[in-house]
Order: sequence, then structure tokens, then C-alpha cells
Amino acid sequence: MIIELRIRNLAVIERASVTLGAGLNALTGETGAGKSIIVGALSLLLGERASAAVVRPGADKATVEGVFDVSGNERLIAALDEQGVGVEDGLLILRREVAAEGRNRAWVNGLAATASVVGGLGRLLVDLHGQHEHQSLIRPAEQRAILDAFGDAQPAAARVAAAYEECAGLKGHIADLASASAAAEERATELRGRVTDVQELDIEAGEDAALEAEGRLLEHSEELAALAAGAHEALYEAEDSIVVRLDAQRRALARLQAFDPERTEDARALETVYFELQELGRRLGDYATRLEHDPQRLEDIRTRRDLLFRLKRRYGVASSDDLLEIARAAREELAGIENSGLRRQQAERALADAQDGLDEAAKELTRLRRDASRALEAKLRSVLPALGLAGRFGVDLPDAGEVTRSGAESVEFAFAPNAGFDARPLSRIASGGELSRVMLALKTVLAAVDRVPTLVFDEIDAGVGGEVAVRIADALHDVGRRHQVLVITHLPQIAARADHHVWVEKEVHEGTTLTRVEALDGQGRLEELARMLGDSSGEAARRHAADLLSPPAPPPSLSTP
Repeated sequence: MIIELRIRNLAVIERASVTLGAGLNALTGETGAGKSIIVGALSLLLGERASAAVVRPGADKATVEGVFDVSGNERLIAALDEQGVGVEDGLLILRREVAAEGRNRAWVNGLAATASVVGGLGRLLVDLHGQHEHQSLIRPAEQRAILDAFGDAQPAAARVAAAYEECAGLKGHIADLASASAAAEERATELRGRVTDVQELDIEAGEDAALEAEGRLLEHSEELAALAAGAHEALYEAEDSIVVRLDAQRRALARLQAFDPERTEDARALETVYFELQELGRRLGDYATRLEHDPQRLEDIRTRRDLLFRLKRRYGVASSDDLLEIARAAREELAGIENSGLRRQQAERALADAQDGLDEAAKELTRLRRDASRALEAKLRSVLPALGLAGRFGVDLPDAGEVTRSGAESVEFAFAPNAGFDARPLSRIASGGELSRVMLALKTVLAAVDRVPTLVFDEIDAGVGGEVAVRIADALHDVGRRHQVLVITHLPQIAARADHHVWVEKEVHEGTTLTRVEALDGQGRLEELARMLGDSSGEAARRHAADLLSPPAPPPSLSTP
């Protein structure tokens, strides 16, 4: 709901503050007083493009600021969250600024924003009727949303959207699998080559390290055999070997400990060394015996190591174990590639099932929309004549050719202004007043499902009067029970039904034309209604104005068919 609209240096308005309340707000004044400028100020907040021409002569910039109560408006608060804007105390402030040199700037709760962002938020707050650019009901998406809300088809529409997204995701997955198939086959050829390279060499874990150790032994086998044999001879085999000499000392200590038990540990230590050296000597002898000088085996090892080296260099790895890991990873990736055909078949079956689900959901949504369109047309037939419209309202559901995220059909509100003429889309109705009254009829019927909190009607009283004016006033007041309504009017019947009355006056001050805005009540409101009746000072006009301000008998609701 608009709490206040602040305008500075916009056209002939130097400074104005328009305070609005809940229910029906009427904006009145002489022709040319500046009411259209206030509507234009709202249009700026709704994202309308502005040129430097709107800046009041002599000013460096024009500003428009709207203060809104957005408490409970979850749709708007979600949109603000997407923009990273918080709301305090339920208030939202939108601001547009147009500089004299033509630069435009915008703010949302003090944070800089683009004009399109401010306009997008504004369209969730205000629905302006009378200028096509800002009428939500001429937008196909909004017409579709309203029909679905009216016919309780929103859950069905959500199911269609979800099923469509599922189908789109599966189609994308299948397309990815198909586009990747050629590249996958090329990759598979490469992977098979890796596996073959490793398999042909029949590599064993840790093989390169083992070959290196064996090769080193074979290269020095004669020297190693000599060294081992010499050690065997000195330790164990020679007549005066270390073991022989230690044996004599071992026996001597055995006798010593027999006389001196305190030498028992020494005797045991020497005996341990004796047996260990004896075992070491035997092992070295066995080692020397086993060592063979085998040139052929050495050549085989060198050839094998060279093959492994070449393969490791090809794949940029350091060991034979790395080669085994390459083969393992290649086999695993190959399994995934070879299963891609199966995955594609599974995805295609899932898509067929999802498409069946989408088609069924779309059929149900179409049925609900057809029922809702007939019911909405029937309701409008009873409302339009009371608003001075003899034409026919219709809801067209042209086939979309395929099921889309929104269903199998488009939704289009149409109106035939005169009998015998074809109905045309609302966006092509020429008369602003006529379109505004069609919108009022729709708002009356759809008040419970319309999500925009503030409605602005301009030109709605064009070419009407008498009883039709009274019924339009009743309809506006009825809609005002569920929405904040601002109507720009020349009809006293409408102004008298307003919950809040705002007066716009143009005056010349020191050679400069200015527009003044004032909230009216009591005597001021009586005088303005008398002026609208044609004689602000005449007693008859004043009595008539007083009668108009008297609480009327409750009218039948236009929302009832």
C-alpha cells in the first residue's frame, strides 16, 4: 500500500507530498491542474523511461519517492531478498531521480539500483490502469496467473511446470550423452591402448625396484662372491679362523666362571658372540655359493628395465606401480564409457515416462482453465453492463502447439466493445476510459485473487455519467475493500465515495506556474464536490454535494454474478 508519494521539481510541481490511505482514494482538480503529473510520477516508480524534459525549468533534477507499507506482502519480500534488500518495520522506499542533463538513477531502501529493478518491484506494488505500459492485466503471464488463481488451477499449473522442468532436464542429459558419444569413442580408443600397453608387459607390483636390485647384484656378482667367500674363510672356514680362536676363549671363560661365578655373564656374552659369528660365517658361505655370474640374465633384466622405462616416460610416471594404476583407471573409465549407451537408453525411457506425466498434467490444467474461463466470462457478463459497457468479454485459450512450462495453451483476455464486433486482446483496446472500466470489472470479480495491493485508475470516467457513474463509484468502493485504490476522476459521484480525497490545484506564483496538492475533508471536500457539480458557491450544488457525501445504501456487490 502506498503511504506517501513525494515529488520534487517534476514538470510544474515544485514540491508535493501526496498522502494516501487504505480503501478508495480520489484525486480531483480542474483540468490541467497536474493530476496527470502525479500519475506520471507513479509511472516513473513503475520503471517508465524518463527524459530531461520532465525536470522542472530551473531545477537540476527531478525526484519521485514512494513510501510503501509491504507488511505481509510475501511475494514482494521474496523479490527484495533476491536483490539483497532488507525491510525494516514493514516499509519500502523506492526512489527515482532524473537529472536535467538526462542521467537517471534509482534506489531501493537507500541502496542504489537500476531503474528496471525499481520498476519490477513497483509493478508488484502498483497496477496503473489508463496507460498500457503499466497494466498488469494486459500482460499474458499475468492473465494466465489470474485465470489459474480464479479457477483454483495453481497446483495443477505447478505440476505442469515441475513435469516440464523434469523433461527439459532429461532432454538436456540425453543431448549431452549424444554429443559426447563421438568424443567418448575416441577417448575409449586411447584408454584401450593404455590397458593393452600395460597388459602386454605383464607388469607386477614393485617390479622395477626388484629388477634394479637384481641387476645390481648380477653386475657385481664376481666381486660380491669373492668378498663373501673371504669373509666366510676368515670367520669360519680357516684353521685359525675367528670362530676357532673364539672357541678357545669361550672354553677358557667357562673354566673361569666355574671358579668365579661372578664371571658367568661374561662367559654367556662371549658364547653368544661365538655362535652368532659361527652362523654369520656359514651364511656368507652359502651366499658366496649361490652367487652366479649370469650374463644372459643380466641382459634380460636390462632389456626389461628399458621397456619399463620407455612406457613410464610415455605416460609421464615414475614407477611400474604407477603404470598399473594407469591401467586400472583406464579400465574403470572404459567401463563408464561402455555403459553410456545403457545410460542413454535408461534416460530415454525416463523421458518417455516424464513426457507422459507432463501430457497428463497439461490435460488436467487445460480442463481447469476451460472451466475457469467459462465461469469468468459468466461473471463479467453481469458486471460490464452496470459499468456502461455493452460489449463482450472473453477468455481465449489458443493452442500453444506444444506443451510448455506454462501448459498446452496460451491465456488471452479479450473484449468486444460493441455488439457484432470481434473481441480483441485487451492490449489492443484503444480507449483508455473503456479499458479502465474493463479492468475495473475484472478487478471487481477477481478482487480475492488479484495480488497487486494498489490499483490506480486513470480516465475511468471518460464519457460516462448519471447512473453509470454511480455504479462505477460503487465498484471502485467495493474493490477498495480488498485493495488500496487511487482514482483520478472528474465525477463527483466517484469522489464522494472515496475514503480519502486529495485535491490538486494549479496556481501562478511570481510568474511561475505551480501545482499544489492538499488532502480534503469536511468543508473543503464539500466545496470541491460542489465545484465538480458545476457551482462551488451555489446552494443547490452544495446540497447535492452533501447528499452525495451521505452514507449510501449498501449496493449489491458487482462481484456476484
